[in-house]
Amino acid sequence: MSSDKGFLALRLEGPLQSWGFDSQYNRRNTGLMPTKSAIAGICCAALGLPRGSDKEQDFLSSFRIVRMTAIAIPRSGAKKELPVRRLQDYHTVGGGYNPNDPAERGCITVSAGDGKPRQKGGQALAVLTHRQYLTDASFGVLLEGKLSLLEQIADAFIDPVWGIWFGRKTCIPTAPVFAGLKNNRDEALRLIIGEEPLEMFSRQEEVENFAEGRDSLPDTPVSFATERRLFSPRRVRTLQGTVRL
Repeated sequence: MSSDKGFLALRLEGPLQSWGFDSQYNRRNTGLMPTKSAIAGICCAALGLPRGSDKEQDFLSSFRIVRMTAIAIPRSGAKKELPVRRLQDYHTVGGGYNPNDPAERGCITVSAGDGKPRQKGGQALAVLTHRQYLTDASFGVLLEGKLSLLEQIADAFIDPVWGIWFGRKTCIPTAPVFAGLKNNRDEALRLIIGEEPLEMFSRQEEVENFAEGRDSLPDTPVSFATERRLFSPRRVRTLQGTVRL
């Protein structure tokens, strides 16, 4: 490839996906489109970049200017197109274990403040969360940016250092995530949507300035460090696909 700009095509297919953009504390919601922070996190895992490390910081700084387009790919069942639905999981962590038993102590969640097991009255205290997932969802993601950076990411997806999942560890891919790397946008899109026109698909496009988009998402990662997770806004526009006959 002779151009300095590249187009990396990714395929996101799995029975469960979760793309949080406003998740905090006990309620972990999911958006209907993959977030840029999640894609950056997947890239960091594939590259083997430790959370909060200088290498991760350098990567996030470079990834910040990569433009992302997320495309919803309809999935077909036996007789009709499968609708995407939200699944909510009532989730408990840490309850029922004995904090005084060394064999069970490692199963109990701990307080971020002092690192001690969460307990009340001498018993482990369960942490309750409500977690959302998308079912029957499939997406294509197109990353547009500096070719050398995208080549590095592409190599990592072919042979990832760490595991890759779609938002949470329970959301395992069922197909290779790497679809291809091209120096032409249309060629990269064909790796995701085939010969159908892009206008047929619902999609979310990152835009260059405030006037071009209608929504701002706080999903551009500045730091994934556990003690200082930080995100900045990203301006996007969401377009609905044309009706399929």
